[in-house]
Amino acid sequence: MRSLAHSGGHLLVDHLRSVAVLAGEFAGECGDASAARDWTYAAGLWHDLGKYRPGFQRYVRLADGENAHIEGKVAGRDKSHSAAGALWAEQLLTQKHGPAGKLAARVLMYLIAGHHAGLKDWHGDLHARLAEPESQRELAEALAAQPPAEILHGAAPAPESLRHIPGGLQEGFALWVRMLFSCLVDADFLDTEAHFDVAKPRQRSGFPTLAQMHAAFNAHMAALPVHDTPVNRLRADILRQCRSQAALAPGFFSLTVPTGGGKTLSSLAFALEHAQKHGQRRIIYAIPYTSIIEQTADVFRQVFAALGDEVLIEHHSQAESAPEQETARSRLACENWDAPLVVTTNVQLFESLFAAKTSRCRKLHNIAGSVIVLDEAQQLPPAFLQPILDVLNLLVAHYGVTVLLCTATQPALSSTAYFDASKNLRGLKNVREIIAEPDALFAALERVRVQLPADWNQPTPWPQLAEQLAQEDCVLAIVSTRKSARTLHALMPEGTLHLSAQMCGAHRQAVIAEIKQRLQARRDGSDLRPLRVVSTQLVEAGVDIDFPVVYRAVAGLDSIAQAAGRCNREGLLPDKGRVVVFVPEDAPPPGSLRQAAQAAVKTLQTHTGQPLERALFERYFRAFYYAQNLDEKAIVTKLRPDRELAVQFATAAQDFKLIDEDGSATVVVRYG
Repeated sequence: MRSLAHSGGHLLVDHLRSVAVLAGEFAGECGDASAARDWTYAAGLWHDLGKYRPGFQRYVRLADGENAHIEGKVAGRDKSHSAAGALWAEQLLTQKHGPAGKLAARVLMYLIAGHHAGLKDWHGDLHARLAEPESQRELAEALAAQPPAEILHGAAPAPESLRHIPGGLQEGFALWVRMLFSCLVDADFLDTEAHFDVAKPRQRSGFPTLAQMHAAFNAHMAALPVHDTPVNRLRADILRQCRSQAALAPGFFSLTVPTGGGKTLSSLAFALEHAQKHGQRRIIYAIPYTSIIEQTADVFRQVFAALGDEVLIEHHSQAESAPEQETARSRLACENWDAPLVVTTNVQLFESLFAAKTSRCRKLHNIAGSVIVLDEAQQLPPAFLQPILDVLNLLVAHYGVTVLLCTATQPALSSTAYFDASKNLRGLKNVREIIAEPDALFAALERVRVQLPADWNQPTPWPQLAEQLAQEDCVLAIVSTRKSARTLHALMPEGTLHLSAQMCGAHRQAVIAEIKQRLQARRDGSDLRPLRVVSTQLVEAGVDIDFPVVYRAVAGLDSIAQAAGRCNREGLLPDKGRVVVFVPEDAPPPGSLRQAAQAAVKTLQTHTGQPLERALFERYFRAFYYAQNLDEKAIVTKLRPDRELAVQFATAAQDFKLIDEDGSATVVVRYG
């Protein structure tokens, strides 16, 4: 009988060949394409070598269903099959190349042994597992079944190629291995999927091309009504500059535009034109908050409405909990990001880039050759900033990626800015600003007057603050914690609206919609009731609201600037809007919120000019980052190989969590 890879008659030799070829195709963007293809082709040929065992063949003929072959689904020695290929790689490369081959085989051992269970730490896990008698028996039984010579000897990557790992052996090895792993596991998933459901490959296709999206974007922008206001003229110039700079070579770019400057559409224009000019495959928007993602995705759907409903995928927790917005195609595309436009969270993007699990790693090879737009770039988490900057440098230098840092408050992450050599900190390399004269742009878009506390050491009691807010007819008050929002809201006049992340997403959206409707009604004179809102910082980024007066509890300078962006946003007031910074009765909790507030106070206390002038932010971020450990979990060290190419893949992935989930639980709210 011919050996099977899966139930339903899927021949093992066909599966191994197909996965090898497909994984090799995926590796085209992984640094040295030829070398990467050699490694992924070999991994594809040998990943299921253990399935030649007679015990597995008996098992697979009795099993039913597409998940039956996956290790760990059912216990039993006959089920295991990922050790044989890993050990064969070591044996063959050692025979061919001696000690150099034995060491180089570690790459294939990581890939093959982990293709079901995920990448493992070498010491204390993978090395011990492969040394077990059961793993050795698995290889012996597989070889005794006499697999075809074209499988056993159809590949043997050259150890010399390890000298040319993208980014170097020390700094680039871990990302390179995860990229190759992505190629292997995605190819394995796709070939298996096609065997069990011939319709699925067709369901995955059908998204518009970037060229079609580029044309649709231009048509949409040309059809927009033109309102000749100073703000709109500035927005048009920002859009023009983004389009003109798109021809520059791939690399790092920054788009420094004041809040309300139209950076969402302008950054999309840059990304579309840049990808078209340089042959990049997709655009990935990474955004810190789900509330901004939903708004951004809606804007993009309006832009591309002429292309139909399925023009992008949203990959984030709120989208996963809203199945009515999913389609078969978008759900499949979320598995490996094989779509032209992906809107996701910083959490999903960066945790995937440091992941070890097969499901999270599948998408990595599709991040290569893309344009990544980091919206609100100042929100990158300080505790993980160094590994994030390192991986971005590698992606840009070796994986065909362009990164656009979008924000009104650039954190100045350039290696030439202020990264301290004494602390061995590494910034981004060669960041180019798109806007020709950002200082002039900020001056032209200055729409508020900022009032700072007379005494930074004197808090304003909540009752006193509530009295001040009650005197305002239309005001937004932003505080730093949910507890503060509850306390202040309880002291406000009846009818005051409340916003916080404690509310479910649907509730927040309903309140924001009510705020927008009432602001518009106040402008046209149809509803002049007082409008007072107490909110946490969730309104500070990406929520398009426009108040004449904004109060902000002292916080990071970037947060104060974002709060100011909710004041006189459209520049429609006869005078400038008013932003009042106050010292709250409750200090921010220990950690980055408190350190950000302290850095802002330190920066503003010695500054005599405008509190939000652009040049001030570099000084603020220098003070903020200097007080932080930018690699709190030692991720960089865990992913740096030793002389045996031992890496802590699983431990680093476990520790790289942008949101600490300890003690938390998901709450499903039957809202409405």
